[in-house]
Amino acid sequence: MITQLRIRRTITALTLAVTGAAMAVPAAQADEDGRVPQLLFYNHAYAVVDRQTADAVEHSAYLRDFASFEVRTTTGGGVTWTGRYLKGRETYLELFGVGDLPGTDGQFGSAGTAVSTEHAGDLGTVRQRLQDQGVTPVDYRQTRDFGDGAPVPWFDTVRAAPAYQAYDGWAMEYLPEYFADPRSNTEPASSPDDVSRERYLPDDYQNHLMRDVAAIRIGVTAADLAITVPVLKAGGFKVVTLSDGSVVASGGGTTIRYDVVPRERAGLKQVVFTLNRSVPLHVEQIGQSNLVVGPGSIAVWTFTGTA
Repeated sequence: MITQLRIRRTITALTLAVTGAAMAVPAAQADEDGRVPQLLFYNHAYAVVDRQTADAVEHSAYLRDFASFEVRTTTGGGVTWTGRYLKGRETYLELFGVGDLPGTDGQFGSAGTAVSTEHAGDLGTVRQRLQDQGVTPVDYRQTRDFGDGAPVPWFDTVRAAPAYQAYDGWAMEYLPEYFADPRSNTEPASSPDDVSRERYLPDDYQNHLMRDVAAIRIGVTAADLAITVPVLKAGGFKVVTLSDGSVVASGGGTTIRYDVVPRERAGLKQVVFTLNRSVPLHVEQIGQSNLVVGPGSIAVWTFTGTA
């Protein structure tokens, strides 16, 4: 049986593994000069985990108490997918099992992260910043079909490359047409240019423990990291390269760590959540993953499954 002392040590080690590098990087490895004001913020990450874990997540009674949790089938851009969603105030996590997405996107270890604007028009500035880096932006507009066969404009995206190996990192901006559709169940605008994450997500997080994603750690290939970093820099994240080639991007309340790995070791490794209140220690085994909640107002979810 795991002792409370051992679990506390585990929590500390996991939290530092995700966030510590961003807090203690030697000066020689600091981000490059010319960092621009931040316009992009962590929106959500998706990941394809092993089937055992995906099924356990889908049927977990604990997760339905822990987070604003939903299993939803969505059609967008001519593709239909069923995801398992843990939603916070501004950020969320989307999980799939192997084969839940079409093609290579449905393979174990596939993942992606969306970073989004808070104000209409900022994606255009991000796009120009990519061009200033010598990158040719790749544009795409995503739509959503609410079931009547009439796609509604959902969000615009910008990427730094047309293709990726296993990790898709993109910038996005929600569209007025989506907010205007009552089926979106979104909140009223707080200002004329409000396209924020908080407006997009429901306030149901207040009835659960999970508040937001504070940090996330993902294994990615070197090629995928190379086309992700320009987007992060264009968005104004503080981007730090570590001595082992890993990258830590911080800013706006969420730290993203990318470990450079071979394709067979790619995928979601850890997520750190902030909680709405302090709680005693609770450990929940979910498939081949381990969610350690508390003690305090932090939870750490570690994924160790294999395909």
